[in-house]
Amino acid sequence: MSDGAGAEAGAVDAARAPLRAVDGCAHLHPARRHPWAEVPPAAADRMRAVVLETGDDIIEQVRAQVAEYALSMNGVFGQNIRRGVSVALEQFLQLLGTDADLPDTRVYFELGRVEHRHGRTMDALQTAYRVGTRVLWRRISAGSDDYGLTPDDIFRLAEALFAYTEQLAAASVAGYAHEQSLTAGSRQARRHTLVSALMRTPPPEGPELERLARDAEWSLPRRLAVMICDEESLQAVFRRLPPDALGSRVDGLGVVVLPDPDGPGRADYLADATAGVAAVVGPTVGLDQIARSVTRARSAWPLVAAGEIVPGDRPSRGNRPPSQLVRSDDHLLTLLLHADVSVTTDLVAQRLEPLRRMTASARDRAVETLRAWLDAHGDVAEAAGTLHVHPQTVRYRLARLKESFAGALDDPVARLEVALALRFGGAFAAEPVVEG
Repeated sequence: MSDGAGAEAGAVDAARAPLRAVDGCAHLHPARRHPWAEVPPAAADRMRAVVLETGDDIIEQVRAQVAEYALSMNGVFGQNIRRGVSVALEQFLQLLGTDADLPDTRVYFELGRVEHRHGRTMDALQTAYRVGTRVLWRRISAGSDDYGLTPDDIFRLAEALFAYTEQLAAASVAGYAHEQSLTAGSRQARRHTLVSALMRTPPPEGPELERLARDAEWSLPRRLAVMICDEESLQAVFRRLPPDALGSRVDGLGVVVLPDPDGPGRADYLADATAGVAAVVGPTVGLDQIARSVTRARSAWPLVAAGEIVPGDRPSRGNRPPSQLVRSDDHLLTLLLHADVSVTTDLVAQRLEPLRRMTASARDRAVETLRAWLDAHGDVAEAAGTLHVHPQTVRYRLARLKESFAGALDDPVARLEVALALRFGGAFAAEPVVEG
């Protein structure tokens, strides 16, 4: 229930309080559902002139007491309010002495929709309902001696009026919520269209991009990045991000467009949003380079999802698990070698071919020695320390390896290729290394 509806309910409870204290007369007959059923039917005819003449007074008091309506009572909006007041008064009289439901709440449902379309909250309309109820009750109570009603009947009439107004207000709240849901759904659909367009190759530019952003009610940023996560995780990630982020499901992926991801405090938002959720973010780029961020994030996501690229150690925030966000720019070499798998597979097969002719134990020792030596940039003493062997042992092993690799270890480019093949050989080897 909205704040306005809550206030209206409070007013109804306040009005009913004295009724409950009068010998229980406000309690409905067990077979009846509505408080207006407890009012004598003759009351409607006796009050008709007074009730129907109150319409203009209600309009004037609403204009005077509800600032939002002071200048809005002309044109279509004013006609709708006047029609609402007129229908409300006539229907109230028709209901007295019956146990019928409200015959028609469409007018009040539509008033709620109009409030949302005009960009207002429900506060103004709820206040208008309260003002109208007070005005009508003052007019009714002023002439109560002429209606032939007992004090108990007057109390029942008061409860009927407030309950009736409560139902009108509830219809307006429902109309407001309906319009709100339509607008939210429509905006989300337009934002999905924008995200989908940004993900395509090439993305929209110039007037088309401006139109899509305008339709989506999204301000185009100067800098942005694209983040990708699992489709099922998108909602959990997106709800922790700033309101200027765009999120949608595209091609089976959860996609988020992040304005100014390197701005103050944005890293904390990203860490919180990806706590315990695997995700990858492309580089931060200008608006005209968004395809680069899209391509990078798309390329990295399969590796992140498969666990071949993992985030670095990051502390958790509060009680949440650590962020699982991978920054693609931290893994450019991995992405480069995965860009064309066939080329990398051939590189591994070619440069590690000498290992295939070794026994399993000799191969393990050779790989260990090569890695230590390459990591030490050719420093035999440092490599020996890593391997916990004598430097002379390393020299002996290297001599044998240089023979096996036919000079590749003395050539800078070939040596780099061997280092890369060793680093990624397990992922790209076309077939396992076998003993010779």
